[in-house]
Amino acid sequence: MKNILITIVGPTAIGKTALSIKLANHFKSDIISCDSRQFYKEMTIGTAVPDVDELEAAPHHFIQNRSIFEDYNVGQFEKDALKKLQNLFLKNPIQIMVGGSGLYVDAVLKGLDYFPKIAPEIRAALNHQLKENGLEPLQKQLKELDLETYTTIAVDNPQRVIRALEICMGTGMPYSTFKNKPKASRNFTVIKIGLTANREIIYDRINRRVDIMVQNGLLKEAKELHAHKNLNALQTVGYRELFSYFNNDFTKEFAISEIKKNTRRFAKRQITWFKRDSDTIWFDYQTDIQDIIKQISEKINVIKE
Repeated sequence: MKNILITIVGPTAIGKTALSIKLANHFKSDIISCDSRQFYKEMTIGTAVPDVDELEAAPHHFIQNRSIFEDYNVGQFEKDALKKLQNLFLKNPIQIMVGGSGLYVDAVLKGLDYFPKIAPEIRAALNHQLKENGLEPLQKQLKELDLETYTTIAVDNPQRVIRALEICMGTGMPYSTFKNKPKASRNFTVIKIGLTANREIIYDRINRRVDIMVQNGLLKEAKELHAHKNLNALQTVGYRELFSYFNNDFTKEFAISEIKKNTRRFAKRQITWFKRDSDTIWFDYQTDIQDIIKQISEKINVIKE
């Protein structure tokens, strides 16, 4: 039987984890997580890591397997995930991958795009600008140089913005022109499914999730990480706003409202990213699991033939 990777995508707080566990139990498979912040063991509440019962309900990989003090990027994850999948396919040709980090999903499914080497002085200058003037001027610069990238990447992530800008400035061409080139071949077939809902429902689920995170101790977790706030792993919605509160730049209430607002913006970018793939089969988040399994099984049967 051919190797098949069932990949679940969609905006944050839509229910991807719960669905992945149900599918893993049905197909007796493992789960590869490609959430770029759930890798880190110091970040539990703010990244909505699956709880103990969820982790015990199916075998998970790449959940809290790294430290925020380690350098880890999408290229390393691509290699690690492919190696893990190679081993998992030996015991079951059907496996599950789930996550909302579009770049990390694409890295596993298609391979990374090629980008030319850029003079290090450009990045150094951009990092200096970030330190002196903050992120907003860099965001505006990216919007002017490459609107397509500005509307699809996580523009609240300084590393992503600087990476895109250094390509634009170093080559004189938009970052987006280097994307979507022919990708590496894979030894598996992908069935990609997405969970969605009306925008108002998604936003309400996000707001309620943030409230639950706060009730569960998000402020305490962020306070313990505050001393390391400049680490790349912590340039993340949910922590950055609370760091501003701890620095007396925000009130607690405003920081929480900013977490909700920035998470909603993040979800909007996720939707834009994932909707680009016309092969994705979309389901309403309340679709009965048996209906989803039926459609996936039909796709598997076609692949087998």
